[in-house]
Amino acid sequence: MPTYDYICLDCHNRFDLFMPFSEYGRRPVTCPHCKSQAVRRGIPRVRVAKSEESRLDALSGDFSDPSALAGLENDPQAMGRMMRKMGKEMGEEMPPEFDEVVGRLEKGQSPEDIEKEMPDLGEAGGMGGMGGMGGMGGMGEDGLE
Repeated sequence: MPTYDYICLDCHNRFDLFMPFSEYGRRPVTCPHCKSQAVRRGIPRVRVAKSEESRLDALSGDFSDPSALAGLENDPQAMGRMMRKMGKEMGEEMPPEFDEVVGRLEKGQSPEDIEKEMPDLGEAGGMGGMGGMGGMGGMGEDGLE
């Protein structure tokens, strides 16, 4: 049975749907996240197998120079871009909270404001708070806590 990729136009989540070819285009498709029927076919994701070593090498190139981390504590958008890149390089599906936090950073919201508005991030099962995300909320000038 083929897998079809969809994107919800309301909540913007991606999801896969298994259905027989004979039902494709005839069966209504509903987003499993928000139950909306406003969905469209997505382009299937291409997965490239990388060893953990090659993923870490790609990331370490960005962070081998300490000046690459300079100023991140004062630039939420740069912090968000860096976190988005790290998430992609890890090659694993990130929880929705990750996308929420990174999206807020990319829009310029401060880590402190995000922590105040999303207090559940620090609880078990969450992302460990902003401090749990690599200590980004409290980095010193050298890029370390």
